[in-house]
Amino acid sequence: MPVSWPVVIRSRRVVLPEGERPADVLVRDGRIARIAGHGTLPVDRPEQLADLGATALLPGLVDTHVHVNEPGRTEWEGFATATRAAAAGGVTTIVDMPLNSIPPTVTVEALQLKRKAAEGRSWVDLGFWGGAIPGNAADLEPLHREGVFGFKSFLAPSGVDEFPHVEAADLRAALAEQARIGALAIIHAEDPAVLAAAPQQPGARYRDFLASRPDGAETAAVSRLLEAARRTGARVHVLHVSSAAVLPLLRRAREEGVRVSAETCPHYLTLAAEQVPDGDTAFKCCPPIRDEANRDALWQALADGEFAAVVSDHSPSTPDLKLLPEYGGSGDFAAAWGGIASLQLGLPAVWTEARRRGHALADVVRWMSAGPAELAGLSASKGAIAVGRDADLVAFDPEAEFAVQAHALHHRNPVTPYAGRQLSGAVRATWLRGRAVDTGAEPFGRLIVRPANPRDRQDF
Repeated sequence: MPVSWPVVIRSRRVVLPEGERPADVLVRDGRIARIAGHGTLPVDRPEQLADLGATALLPGLVDTHVHVNEPGRTEWEGFATATRAAAAGGVTTIVDMPLNSIPPTVTVEALQLKRKAAEGRSWVDLGFWGGAIPGNAADLEPLHREGVFGFKSFLAPSGVDEFPHVEAADLRAALAEQARIGALAIIHAEDPAVLAAAPQQPGARYRDFLASRPDGAETAAVSRLLEAARRTGARVHVLHVSSAAVLPLLRRAREEGVRVSAETCPHYLTLAAEQVPDGDTAFKCCPPIRDEANRDALWQALADGEFAAVVSDHSPSTPDLKLLPEYGGSGDFAAAWGGIASLQLGLPAVWTEARRRGHALADVVRWMSAGPAELAGLSASKGAIAVGRDADLVAFDPEAEFAVQAHALHHRNPVTPYAGRQLSGAVRATWLRGRAVDTGAEPFGRLIVRPANPRDRQDF
């Protein structure tokens, strides 16, 4: 059968691990077979060449923090819509969180239900996290054998009853078991006692919501997590760091030999509390978007290599649950669902702010592709334009400008805090294993599992 997609992709701006340069990228059998000088690789037929000109060629992004919500809450998102949005945003691999689907991914049976729901409906490669909740320690090893990428726990209420948070004893038991089986623990770190003591003022004022989830909730929870990690020897990863106050704690723990990493998200890097309009609950997330000085500190930590990854924490819901005034809602931050929908917009959002701060495309690739791939153990196949890796590639025009139109996004529900914002950078094409992704055609993404050996590639 003749090849129906390019075998050579050419650009004057190919972002490689060693830096950006003009190059030709040869694709064979879905992988990168060769990287050569610009214009040097022969092509048998014109249709086998994609010449991007000055449009940059990036490795596909890897997003390890996505709430797809299927099965059970597909009206919030779903595999078809989430992965279509991912591909349109240059994301070629996602790892789905164990909630807010029903049932949550806390048993092998629930994992199989999720895989069945996703089969044949993904435009990108797709893996799954498991969940560690009170009472399921015996389920962790079977889930790990089935290929989940690690286990998520909440230190404070998750927002859904079927995924309860872990108390101190539960956390120690879960981390001890994960240390025994060699699994990664990923943690939502907010402290419930600090949250309970904070002022709880319902209403539309964003500053009241921000006061209800103070920095101290993150620092207290991270301190507790680090102590448990010291005692158990578990490898832990702090999810969606919003507060720069936790950075010295993480830095000190790493110096002491604790195996801890952390991530932050596009909304913490590109939005600030001073910009959030009262009543605009599209901006609500937990932990919250903090002030501009905090945002600057997060950027400095990112530049200094203190974050392993920048990932979306894509956590959408229906407009009625966000209580948005334009949908007839109250705009009450205390009562609205907390979650940011941004899977399709993460790359241009981060690039817009990164370029303003003097960073290069290579930095964005390190934060949003190589870093998450390494975190998930996928760097043998994902996260870089390198020989032997999957030909997951993105044509990205860094000079393009566009205004975000929520209704035009592929997310199931047109709710995003980026609506109306002017962003830089546009995804022109996405290739998955060398094949151009056409979101109007049949999807061909694969279900993937955690490699038994991180140097090995395993497809499900």
